[in-house]
Amino acid sequence: MAEEELNLPGQDSDAGSEEVVLTPAELIERLEQAWMNEKFAPDLLESKPEIVECVMEQLDHMEENLRRAKKGDLKISIHRMEMERIRYVLSSYLRCRLMKIEKFFPHILEKEKTRHEEEPSILSPGEFVFAKEYMANTETYLKNVALKHMPPNLQKVDLLRAVPKPDLDSYVFLRVKERQENILVEPETDEQR
Repeated sequence: MAEEELNLPGQDSDAGSEEVVLTPAELIERLEQAWMNEKFAPDLLESKPEIVECVMEQLDHMEENLRRAKKGDLKISIHRMEMERIRYVLSSYLRCRLMKIEKFFPHILEKEKTRHEEEPSILSPGEFVFAKEYMANTETYLKNVALKHMPPNLQKVDLLRAVPKPDLDSYVFLRVKERQENILVEPETDEQR
């Protein structure tokens, strides 16, 4: 399999961005890590469109290689199974992100509006369009179904107050992948028990 070039933020050189060369195994490992992080985080995490794009290109490349392979080769079924596993992880990652966008859309869009230019976006361009359309469709639906039948003073709805926020105080699990020094864990108090 061919190696993929991936431009990762946060790994810039002095003059500009530096492209990181990843093997397909490292690419899939990064996708799985992003999937697990997204799955277990209470809030929407930073978007990883470069990983998604590279995995989709890799899947297309694998599909092309399978078309050229000899019929009846045992390796074909193993590679197809691996492709289906990768597609499952990718689609689960994207579904998880869409579910969070649908659940917390006003808060996510508000966070996106108030972020600084140097901060990375938590939404990919496609997710941003989806969130805006979802918010507009929700407002239209509420107006057409319920609000137009209410008294004029109650015909406005504040979606930021109506839709629950992500529970940032919920428990999360983590795994330390490399040794870290000088990590301060606050001592437990009566309220934290």
